[in-house]
Amino acid sequence: MSIPQKVFSVSELTSLIKGYLEDAFPYVAVQGEISNCRPSSTGHLYFSLKDERAVLNVVMFQSRYRRLSFQPKDGMMVLAKGALSVYEARGAYQLVCEELEQVGMGAILEMLEKRKQRLAAEGLFDKERKRPIPLFPSRIAVVTSPTGAAIRDIINVLTRRNAGVDIVVVPAPVQGENAAPIIAEQIRRADLWRLGDVIIVARGGGSIEDLLPFSEEVVVRAIAACETPVISAVGHEIDYSLSDLAADLRAPTPSAAAEMVSAHREELLQRVQHAHLTVVRETRGLCERLRFRLGKVSEEQLARLFTLYRAPYLQRWDEAHQSIVRTMRKYLITLRHRIEMAREITQAHSPRAVLSRGYAIVRDAATREILRDTRTAFEGQRLSITLARGELEARTTQVAPPEDESATTEVHDAEEGL
Repeated sequence: MSIPQKVFSVSELTSLIKGYLEDAFPYVAVQGEISNCRPSSTGHLYFSLKDERAVLNVVMFQSRYRRLSFQPKDGMMVLAKGALSVYEARGAYQLVCEELEQVGMGAILEMLEKRKQRLAAEGLFDKERKRPIPLFPSRIAVVTSPTGAAIRDIINVLTRRNAGVDIVVVPAPVQGENAAPIIAEQIRRADLWRLGDVIIVARGGGSIEDLLPFSEEVVVRAIAACETPVISAVGHEIDYSLSDLAADLRAPTPSAAAEMVSAHREELLQRVQHAHLTVVRETRGLCERLRFRLGKVSEEQLARLFTLYRAPYLQRWDEAHQSIVRTMRKYLITLRHRIEMAREITQAHSPRAVLSRGYAIVRDAATREILRDTRTAFEGQRLSITLARGELEARTTQVAPPEDESATTEVHDAEEGL
C-alpha cells in the first residue's frame, strides 16, 4: 500500500469535498417520498426524501417554506429542486430546497388511504361506536413501551395533578415490523382482564414509518373490539394514525391523554364554586328584574314568586351536590373492595395458610436444610418438623424411594413463601 503524499485534517478534507460536491451539483431536481417531516421552531422545514434504496436529507428555509401552497407531510411524493450543500460540522450532505412540488401520493399514504376506506366501510370508525371516557377513573391501563418517553410523560402529569389513580403499564414495542401483533394482543389483554377503567395506547413522536404499527389492521380491529374505552395518544399533535379513528378519543400527545383522564381536585372545586356563583348570580338577577316588574305586587305575592322561580336553581344545585357525593362514595367503596380482595388473596397464599391445611416442612435437625427428596435422607437422621402450630423432632427409621413428585412440590412452595 502506497503512503499518501499529503495528510489532510478532517476540516481540510471535508472542505474539499464540500467544494467538489457543491460545484458539481449547483442545481438539481430530485423526486422521492417525504419522511420524518418536522417544522423547526425557527420556521425552517426539515425532512428526508427516500426511495426503496436511499435517503436524502433536505432543508427548506423559512423564506421558501412559507410560500408553499400546500403543507408537506410524511408519505407525500414530491419533486424537490435546489442545490446540494455539505454541512461541515456533521460531515453530511443535504439538499437546500428552493422549490417543492407535489407530484402524487406516496406509497405509504396510498396504502393507508385504501386501508382507511376499507375499514371505514365496515363501520369501525363510526361515531355511534364511540364510548364516553369515565370522569373519575380509579385505574388506567397504558399500552406502551415501559422505557419510552410516553409513559414518563403520563406518570409526570398524573403525579403533578395529584390524580390519585393507579397506573397499569401493559408493555409492548412501539415500532418495528413485529410490533403491531404484540400491541394488538396487549390491548386485548388489557380489555379482557379489565386492567383499567380506560385504556391509553401511547407512543412518542416519530416518522410515518415509526408510527405504522398503530395503523396496522390488527391494531385497529383490537381497539374497535374493546369494551373498555380507549384513548389513542400516538405521536405529536401533527401525527395521525388509523388508531386515532378507531379509538373512542384521540389525544394529541401522551401528556394530553393523561390530562384528559385526570380531574384535578382544584379544578373540581373551582367548577363547583363556579356553578354555585352562577346560580346565585342568576337568582339575584332574576329577583331584581322581578322587583322592577312587580313593584306594585304585595310582599306575600312577591315571596311566592321568588320561591317559585328559585326552586329550579336550588334543585340543580342539590342534584349537582348529590351527584358528586354519589361518585365519591362509589369510588371509596370500590377502593375498599380492592383492598379487601388483596388482603384475602395475601392471607390465602401465606405459608401459614398452607401449613394449616395439613402440610409440614421437614428439615435436617443439624443443618436446618429442608428435605425435598428421600434420596437425601438416611436412617437415623434427626429431623425437625414444622407444623401449622409448633415444631417437633423425629428420627428416620426407614427411607423409601420417592413415589410422588407432587408432595415434594407442595413442600417447596411452602418454603418459598416463608
